[in-house]
Amino acid sequence: MQDVSVPGWVVVAVAAGLLVLLALLVGLLVRTRRRVAAQLEGARTEAEALRVQIEEIQRRLSAPTVRDEREYVITGVGGLETGAGAPSPAGTEVETVPAPVFADILLRETVVQAAALAAGLRRALSPEVRNRIRFEMKREVKRARKQRKADLRAARREWEARQRARVDLDDSPEGSAA
Repeated sequence: MQDVSVPGWVVVAVAAGLLVLLALLVGLLVRTRRRVAAQLEGARTEAEALRVQIEEIQRRLSAPTVRDEREYVITGVGGLETGAGAPSPAGTEVETVPAPVFADILLRETVVQAAALAAGLRRALSPEVRNRIRFEMKREVKRARKQRKADLRAARREWEARQRARVDLDDSPEGSAA
């Protein structure tokens, strides 16, 4: 059997290296756990905020909405100017719409009209429609040209018939003094 002797300082150096490596791994593990714990806490806070927001939305949706079922008839235009809540000329309160509701109605109506206009323009400017318009215009131009030619021929025939009738009257024996 061989006697292997290892210097003492090598053993101490390897043990110290392992100890440093173990300390680094423990430090890395602690840092990773702290980061994961912070992320988990952030996720819990965000989930709680979302839960509160959902409850608020559900509360607003479950609240009964009051609709005014009365019908209003416009009985006059251009009368006295009345402000919000001011008495009208008839002495009754003027119903007003809150500003957010008015803006919502106005924007919806504007968006619907703009969308309808855009759809109409898109359809009107499509290649199929332009080709159909071009075809119909050519057809109408041909029809108008034929009609003008027919009218011109009829006018020429009528003029020539009048000319012949005038010449026949001039050549008649009754009109001469011989």
